[in-house]
Amino acid sequence: MMLIENGMVIDPANGIKKQASILIKEGKIAKIIENQQELDALQINSCDRINALGCIVAPGLVDVHVHFRDPGFTHKEDIETGAKAALRGGFTSVVLMANTNPVVDNAETLTYVLEKGKKTDLKVYTCATVTKGMSGKELTDMELLFAKGAVGFTDDGKPILDTMILEQALKKAAALKVPVSLHEENPAYIQNNGVNAGTAAEYFKIAGSPREAEISMIERDLQIALETGAILNIQHISTKEGVALVREAKRKAAELGFNNIHAEATPHHFSLTQDAVLAYGTLAKMNPPLREEADRQAVIEGLKDGTIDMIATDHAPHSEEEKARSITEAPSGIVGLETALALGITNLVDTGHLSIEILIERMSTAPARLYKLSAGTLSEGAPADLVIFNMGASWTVETFLSKSSNSPFVGQTLKGMVKYTIVDGKVVYTNL
Repeated sequence: MMLIENGMVIDPANGIKKQASILIKEGKIAKIIENQQELDALQINSCDRINALGCIVAPGLVDVHVHFRDPGFTHKEDIETGAKAALRGGFTSVVLMANTNPVVDNAETLTYVLEKGKKTDLKVYTCATVTKGMSGKELTDMELLFAKGAVGFTDDGKPILDTMILEQALKKAAALKVPVSLHEENPAYIQNNGVNAGTAAEYFKIAGSPREAEISMIERDLQIALETGAILNIQHISTKEGVALVREAKRKAAELGFNNIHAEATPHHFSLTQDAVLAYGTLAKMNPPLREEADRQAVIEGLKDGTIDMIATDHAPHSEEEKARSITEAPSGIVGLETALALGITNLVDTGHLSIEILIERMSTAPARLYKLSAGTLSEGAPADLVIFNMGASWTVETFLSKSSNSPFVGQTLKGMVKYTIVDGKVVYTNL
């Protein structure tokens, strides 16, 4: 039994924001206790106690876009080190992407990932691929993979260019009532990925990646989702036009009686612009690339009005050696699990764009809802998966529990420090 005392309890799923204590029994939320009289009446004598005075107590964070590189690329990250990084960041559940080696397009690899995840303190879920080998040519056995434990489907890292294949996939997903998450970059438009076709590309004297690569794919895929009724998640949105397209598609879906259109934004896309590539080089190279200030502001507006439901890190570890290559040869992506909450507090809450309640909703409740995970709430009887953090505490990004450290945020001072991460009533990370 555990009692978390004196914290500001925030649970967006139940509209709760109040000073209270939380009683945990047998790994579940037993009761939210509002006053001393109620606490005394419970006659709690011996239990583990956490004094959360000055801290926020919230549902554990849920990240629906994570790369743990296992199997196949474990020099960058593996499931054990990825789990440690996630727990340090306040995440209690993650959904892995399927672009491993071999890719998660078969039951054997799927089972390997899930079983290895069970050996960590983190709740590890995974998507399977939409197409075999992520080739975009032939669908996987979606029914089998879903039955074996895949919580969704994605070819993240590659767009699905064949419209007929995507239509078939979304029809199957609609029947299974399972989400499909899509990487929206058409390579026909891109000469050099990871760098915006603008001032950043001009600086490096390359053609870069234009915004049309994302816009064209989002437009097509939203239309198919509206026609099929499939649950569609637009991944790591980066353009103002993309945000506008999702907003309009959500309006159309509501008219049809659907709630099937979703979108995610990364902390780097609401925090940085293409100017970061000039300052940090390959450490700020990612797909889709960092865009212009107007795009960053549009992403923030999308998070404010709910057009963008979720914040997801796209945690993409790479080795120091790989990131030391030239701007055209280095891989795209940054680590994100350990800085995500602090970037949200620093760049969204402290700036007045979002309330802390909405930030938690975007980082916990909504992601859990999309994948139907038993997470994202402090309801009585729910798993006791929580994060306790000091919103006002500052810290400087220096070292990582991830196996990799490819981040443009190294050296920056951020607000918001995770003090405890608790999974199933067990303290699995502390920073006191």
